[in-house]
Amino acid sequence: MSIDFIKDGSVATVRINRPDKLNALTLAMYDDLGRAFFEIKADDEVRSVVLTGAGDRAFCVGADLTESIPALAADKFDISAWDPAHIKFPGFYKPVVSAVRGLCMGGGFEIMLATDIRVAARGAVFQLPEPKHGFVPAGGTLVRLVRKIGYAHAMEIMLTAERFSADDMLAKGVVNRVVDADQVEPLAYELAAKIAALSPTAIQTIKEAALTLQDVPFAEAFRLEAALGQRTFTSEEAKRGLAAFAKRGTER
Repeated sequence: MSIDFIKDGSVATVRINRPDKLNALTLAMYDDLGRAFFEIKADDEVRSVVLTGAGDRAFCVGADLTESIPALAADKFDISAWDPAHIKFPGFYKPVVSAVRGLCMGGGFEIMLATDIRVAARGAVFQLPEPKHGFVPAGGTLVRLVRKIGYAHAMEIMLTAERFSADDMLAKGVVNRVVDADQVEPLAYELAAKIAALSPTAIQTIKEAALTLQDVPFAEAFRLEAALGQRTFTSEEAKRGLAAFAKRGTER
């Protein structure tokens, strides 16, 4: 069991690798997943990320019920220790594409919500079962879901604890694409590579704006937007891009 982390040029792949246990996360795996995201944040060579699970049976079913949940229930463990694994820390602006096959439940659903673009297999199954067991999805979902999709859709997913299909999630705006299982990772890599080929300054600024401006009053948000825009306009990447664009114009 492990968290596999590899780099292929400017695209990093993080794979939850415990397929015999539906990629359930042990405490050590949560730590390793968080470390992988911190390493990606610090690595200037990495421009985009694919996050997936090993095998076809599950993306991730969340915490290992035989270890992590008992520790939480006994109040021997603070769930905030999982913040890095759920990308609940500031300054992570590199885009993440998730490739979801099979079961995506509990903490696995919550980790998926931390990603920016989500590709799901037609047979994928999604669920937040926590209320059935007397607790709540507090790995980012209570904050993220109502901000990312419509309120009514978010509340249905959280309050009913029902299972939903990939098509349900597409209709509710939780996932971006639904494809055959054998196309999930290829499409995720295609999207990640396409993003990685663009200006990292521009891409990360777009994500920064999306994460930091949504709850700021309009006047202040527009001021901050202008500052972010100016930062990109004056970057070396923009100068090279604008010079190349101007050169193409003179050659027509």
